[in-house]
Amino acid sequence: MEGIVKLSTGNLISLSEQELVDCDVHGEDQGCEGGLMDDAFKFIIKNGGLTTESGYPYTAADGKCKSGSNSAATIKGYEDVPANNEAALMKAVANQPVSVAVDGGDMTFQFYSGGVMTGSCGTDLDHGIAAIGYGQASDGTKYWLMKNSWGTTWGENGYLRMEKDISDKKGMCGLAMEPSYPTE
Repeated sequence: MEGIVKLSTGNLISLSEQELVDCDVHGEDQGCEGGLMDDAFKFIIKNGGLTTESGYPYTAADGKCKSGSNSAATIKGYEDVPANNEAALMKAVANQPVSVAVDGGDMTFQFYSGGVMTGSCGTDLDHGIAAIGYGQASDGTKYWLMKNSWGTTWGENGYLRMEKDISDKKGMCGLAMEPSYPTE
């Protein structure tokens, strides 16, 4: 959502993931137990937006919803990228950041510390990250550039590179299974 706000207004606003963790818990999404981006987008639309990260900081734990937080940004809708299609995901990412669901509970993902993440990873979708770009490492490995919400001490200053175009159509850690992006 931060990406579409930046593209449409020119302002980069850090928005509160914690508001989703604490408040978007009455449907499919269940705080730190996981959820899906489409459900989060529905919550954001119904709630009238999200507040800032500084106004509702991330705590890495389920908390009590602070209702009545002032919204700093909102969206009008969202679009789903065709499932299990990294080519379609690449086209979408070329235009704006895309929310992707991954198996964030997989140990390969949990303990990622740098480089291009390769190898095996599950597809039990339980965590959302943002696909913000793609590239190729010096050894020729193609990768997705992702932004995580776990802070700058995780991965490469809060980012990770995940192998792109693997043989499994679901993508590394399931990243191609349910991508979507907000619209304004």
